[in-house]
Amino acid sequence: MSSQQTAEPANAETRFRQAFERLKDGQSKVLPKGTAVTQNNVAREAGCDPSALKKARFPGLIREIQAYLELHKLEDQPAAKKAARHKASRRSTEERLADAIAQRDRAQSQLLSANLRILELTDEVQSLKRRLDELLPPPMKLGRR
Repeated sequence: MSSQQTAEPANAETRFRQAFERLKDGQSKVLPKGTAVTQNNVAREAGCDPSALKKARFPGLIREIQAYLELHKLEDQPAAKKAARHKASRRSTEERLADAIAQRDRAQSQLLSANLRILELTDEVQSLKRRLDELLPPPMKLGRR
């Protein structure tokens, strides 16, 4: 039984290493292709629970995974920043569009209100002119001959 226990960790480590290599190559079998390399994803790709890949059991492999992550974190950072900038610009474009639509709607509302007020005032001016003409008829031109 002890030979089976010693074979088990070697077999598990081999599965974890193979899973690690597949993830690095972007050729995962269990997880979707292109899944990020993380300690938990290595365990999942190996068909195990993430808690199975422990530093106490596989210290060398864990160090390799962490070293890989440190090296590739610097490489992935510009892509991540570019994606974040793109997302921010897309969001700002959507926000700008929403702002422009809101401004247009406010401007249309103000224009309609102004036109209505102009019509009301024009009507009032004409009414006042009629009343003034009734009270004080316009002067007649005196003709000189």
